[in-house]
Amino acid sequence: MDTIEVVIFDLDGTLVNAYAAITKSFNFVMKKMGYPQKKNGIIKKAVGWGDKKLLEPFVSDRDFEKALKMYRQHHVKSLKEYAKIKKTNLKLLKILKEKGIKLAIATNRPSKFSKILLKSLKIDKFFDFMLCGDEVKNGKPHPEMLMKILKHFKVNNKQAIYVGDMTIDAIAGKRAGINTVIVLGGSSIKAEIKKVKPFKVIEDIKGLPKIINI
Repeated sequence: MDTIEVVIFDLDGTLVNAYAAITKSFNFVMKKMGYPQKKNGIIKKAVGWGDKKLLEPFVSDRDFEKALKMYRQHHVKSLKEYAKIKKTNLKLLKILKEKGIKLAIATNRPSKFSKILLKSLKIDKFFDFMLCGDEVKNGKPHPEMLMKILKHFKVNNKQAIYVGDMTIDAIAGKRAGINTVIVLGGSSIKAEIKKVKPFKVIEDIKGLPKIINI
């Protein structure tokens, strides 16, 4: 492997755990609008494609815009209250920065909520660049987001590594020609991930330094 100059992270399920915050906001909307509330597992499975894709299967076209607005209003507070980051993930960010590696985020989450999430968890200082779902024409699994990040840092695909938790991350990384590490425990199960054949599949993100030889 070439020397890694840039590590690109997915956000939800990879670096941070915002599932409780998402579930609270999702079921708040369902209850308010008279739809059935959903169990955690169902909601978790729908995470990763952005909030529009999260809500679309569960509300009618007639109610969609109202539901999305309600979700986003509630989610500002919910993120601040319920989102968390593991100590091991925080330690990893510190190690990477100390080694002089540039850090970026590629997420289908809208920019407003991504910024709230990073700021409330006090990890915004670690990142040199971020691209969100509402800042590109094509969200993941399209490679546009990753390709733009490479261009921003003026590096080639062999000088970067992408870390995610879903099949869409593995597909996006493969399409961008970037070695992709998938961390288990997010929205996609191991069997689904292995079908896509990412560069590496790991149980815990703390295994990343060994993969990139630092």
